[in-house]
Amino acid sequence: MSKFWSDMAKRCAPYIPGEQINRANVIKLNTNENPYGPSPKVIQAIQKESEQALNLYPSPTADKLREDIAAFHSLSKENVFVGNGSDEVLAFSFMAFFDKNKTIRYPAISYSFYPVYAKLFDIPTEEIALQDNFTIPVEAFSQSEGGVIFPNPNAPTSIYMELDAVKKILDNNPDRIVIVDEAYIDFATESAVSLIHMYENLLVIQTMSKSRSLAGLRVGFALGHPDLIEGLTRIKDSMNSYTIDRLALVGAEAAIADVDYFNETTEKIIRTREWTIVEMEKRGFTVLPSQTNFIFATHPNQDAGELYAVLKEKDILIRYFKIPAIDNHIRITIGTDEQMRVFFKTLDTIL
Repeated sequence: MSKFWSDMAKRCAPYIPGEQINRANVIKLNTNENPYGPSPKVIQAIQKESEQALNLYPSPTADKLREDIAAFHSLSKENVFVGNGSDEVLAFSFMAFFDKNKTIRYPAISYSFYPVYAKLFDIPTEEIALQDNFTIPVEAFSQSEGGVIFPNPNAPTSIYMELDAVKKILDNNPDRIVIVDEAYIDFATESAVSLIHMYENLLVIQTMSKSRSLAGLRVGFALGHPDLIEGLTRIKDSMNSYTIDRLALVGAEAAIADVDYFNETTEKIIRTREWTIVEMEKRGFTVLPSQTNFIFATHPNQDAGELYAVLKEKDILIRYFKIPAIDNHIRITIGTDEQMRVFFKTLDTIL
């Protein structure tokens, strides 16, 4: 720790991302990336843009992308904010809507960036324990002092909360922001976006990293009442007006436009997910109900940490969280059918 560090630098506890081992023979089932490449139209758009305009700044307002996202979700451009990945949008949201002297609530087992941001921005928190079946206790989120944030589906548990439950949380926090982090919603039943016109305190955050195969471009967005979008814009423009580069903008626009490719690859992952769950259960695993592009599983006779380590030795990466209540679970990203067959063949030699 340096004597030159600010109080913020001293108190922060940085997020630890999943391992990135860039070897050709490694099967990466640990960071919830899409196993299929982006739409060919994305590649074409990026190549075209790279040949002509990189000497010019990108649009600070990203109007075309916002219009495209709005049209996809039957909203207006004023309902849309875009940022450099959903993590940046989340960070801006913590700054725009949460205060230092008011306690916010989020699930105790949840996206591990929430406590990182809370500590960074010195926001008091109350972590709400999950129920025995790993679902979020809806009533515990009523009347939050400073606001609420939770993923839906939850990560790393993969469990989806029905919209009636989301509405209860919104109804019980009429004067506080409710942020629904929908990173995996395209693999689930229904988005809370349909509630935006009913609730001015609802902010929905999504990403293009998962269902649209753009983890490498870093594009995320928030959907909500125009007043909320204005709050996010005020924060962004106080830090960096140009958060999305030209290649990311045109790539994201092309990804939104290619609905057929989006539907095709998303449906592939869902089919493979359901097959994977069946195969895991055949091998004695208990798998939580998943509406994501990953599964969360435990085995009565296998130590999760050891299983993670042995698979890593065999060039298969999965995710293990050494956290109480889930320290005997593993999270497995859904890969291609071929990748999952290799995974099961390797797993069988271990079991």
